[in-house]
Amino acid sequence: MFSLSRRQLLVSAAAPLAAHAGLAHAQSKDTTIIVGYPPGGSLDAMARVLAQRLGVLRGSTVIVDNKAGFSGNIGAQYVAKAPANGSVLLMTALTTYAINQKLMGTSMGYDLLKDFQHVAIVGYLPNVLIVPASLPVSNLQEFIRAAKAKPGGFSIATTGVGSLEHIAGEMFKRATGTDLLAVPYKGSTPGVTDLIGGQIQAMFVNTSTAINNLKSGRIKALAIAGPNRVEALPGVPTLTEQGVKMGNDVVSIFGIAAPAATPAAVVNQLNADLNTVLKEAEVSNRFSALGVDVVTESSAFARNRITQEVGTWDKVIRDTGITLS
Repeated sequence: MFSLSRRQLLVSAAAPLAAHAGLAHAQSKDTTIIVGYPPGGSLDAMARVLAQRLGVLRGSTVIVDNKAGFSGNIGAQYVAKAPANGSVLLMTALTTYAINQKLMGTSMGYDLLKDFQHVAIVGYLPNVLIVPASLPVSNLQEFIRAAKAKPGGFSIATTGVGSLEHIAGEMFKRATGTDLLAVPYKGSTPGVTDLIGGQIQAMFVNTSTAINNLKSGRIKALAIAGPNRVEALPGVPTLTEQGVKMGNDVVSIFGIAAPAATPAAVVNQLNADLNTVLKEAEVSNRFSALGVDVVTESSAFARNRITQEVGTWDKVIRDTGITLS
């Protein structure tokens, strides 16, 4: 009959304790959240709020490191190759990365679904259609009529070919039968600047950008490109409410990801910690001020949601025929 030696029994009994100790060590060490974009944007702002509150919760240092460039892919590549122990995380612009995966393919340098554990979805940020305050329209249908009266005479700003703003503009044109000239800019700021100056007649921007510029009185927000109205923009109806159906919502999804080999126990604890801080009034208020809807769901939800997102934008890009060439 098979029997365990005393040494084997001690090793067997110690294994769960060692695993627990290893997990505790992984959770207590300092953590870096990588942001693949420059400081100052919505993604960076959210990452810094989460880092500060996670550090307090965990009793350790959590810092934000911006590794900008190549449409956010430099930062993503860095995290995909980082130690898989929860010490290096990626603040993900999931919608942009899903679009990149379709348009760039293997040139991204990683696979969004295979090279990461998607720990959590932390927020949704709808896009908003804005126009200059000087444009003589007061609602979406008036804008559509004005654009149709001047085929090719209205311009819509984008943040580059294949950007979310570009794709949203193409979807809008198809849904409304308008002929708008897409003008690419290196970022939303120069595009909004020209829109305010009257050189551009429309632009899709994220809610944060719309909120900041509405305060100046130099723009009008005509429609939310999401499923619901935004608390920070209570007077702005959705596209659907105003009779425009684009096929799917234009909402930026943000999350936290870890390298693919990160143990499930580490991922689950990270998810629990993130949900704890996201439920804090201070965090939810700061996210709301940015126009971000807080999300507190499981890591399984995050994985399913990003899989859906990749499929959604794959179809949109095929339907619109957008390419980087």
